[in-house]
Amino acid sequence: MKTVYLDNAATTPLRKEVISEMMTVLDSDFGNPSSTHSFGRKARSHIELARKQIASLIGASPNEIIFTSGGTEADNLIIKSSCESLGVKRIISSEIEHHAVLDTVLKMKSQGIEVCFVRILSDGSIDYEHLETLLDEGSSKKQLVTLMHVNNEIGNFLDVQRVGDLCAKYQALFHSDTVQSVGHYKWDVSKVKIDFLNAAAHKFHGPKGVGFAYMNKNCKLCPQIIGGGQEKGIRAGTEMTHNIVGMAKAFEISNAHLENEKQYVLTLKKRFIAGLTSKIKGVAFNGLSADTESSTYTLVNCRLPLTQSKAIMLLFHMDLKGIACSQGSACQSGSQKGSHVLSAVLTTEQMQYPSLRFSFSIFNSEEDIDYVVEVLSEFCNE
Repeated sequence: MKTVYLDNAATTPLRKEVISEMMTVLDSDFGNPSSTHSFGRKARSHIELARKQIASLIGASPNEIIFTSGGTEADNLIIKSSCESLGVKRIISSEIEHHAVLDTVLKMKSQGIEVCFVRILSDGSIDYEHLETLLDEGSSKKQLVTLMHVNNEIGNFLDVQRVGDLCAKYQALFHSDTVQSVGHYKWDVSKVKIDFLNAAAHKFHGPKGVGFAYMNKNCKLCPQIIGGGQEKGIRAGTEMTHNIVGMAKAFEISNAHLENEKQYVLTLKKRFIAGLTSKIKGVAFNGLSADTESSTYTLVNCRLPLTQSKAIMLLFHMDLKGIACSQGSACQSGSQKGSHVLSAVLTTEQMQYPSLRFSFSIFNSEEDIDYVVEVLSEFCNE
């Protein structure tokens, strides 16, 4: 049976070069990087080289990069520590953030931090005028704005330059969850007024279980995991050398080939949209995911004209046909909860119809796209 993986927003396959790099470290350089003997020093040299590589690729200094277990830990570290270390008393976020941010923000609210949500427009975009109003209203307090760069369900962009300028105007800290954009778009933190961002290696063909946080050198945060002095005292625990090396390699390759790979994947996305539009009457696209100028090139979120009884079988049918896709964030899809992102964007009537997220990578082909369009259109039209 043919299999097609179109759930790359959930995780991506490893590049072979990354596996090779990791295997070398696993096989030969297994020392504890905190040890002072030669084995430890060798492991430490790998970690610090990776830190320099990653920093250079986003225009940061090596001492501004902290390695974590992934995007979720980095979000927690940045948001919680901003309140504890930097005196943040008010957080401005949105109701369509990834739960790694949204749940952490709500946790801070339960501990006495004021929380405000910026208005979301019908196309899933942030209301920037409302954001400025919120910043102005809270200007007497230390504020943190935390808004994601690329939405993981509908693919909408945040104008980080505009938000950064607004935050600077009102002397607020700015964090952007960039898990869906690092490795897919060029970043230069020296040209954007941003204090924090974060990444997860498995979103750009690196290993799971590792990520990084960028923290502006002027923002000194306290650790959320204690018990050691690793990562400049900000994140305790023995570093996974092989994963960190794999992440740096994946990031290096992604950045080196970014423009060519972006154009290739964008071609797949356009082919997919054109195929669905021509073969499924009444198909619609959520947020701005069908607008290739206003959303990421890596995903499409489509709403299908199916009855409730047929909608129940949709994801099961796709799986039987060897197709991997998602009804929303993979972090939530097993919980039977509806998408909080779509609930914030769609009308009650629109929510009655099933939506699927398809996300693409360089490992997909035009044949994959055509197969998925054919399977989906047959199911919808039968």
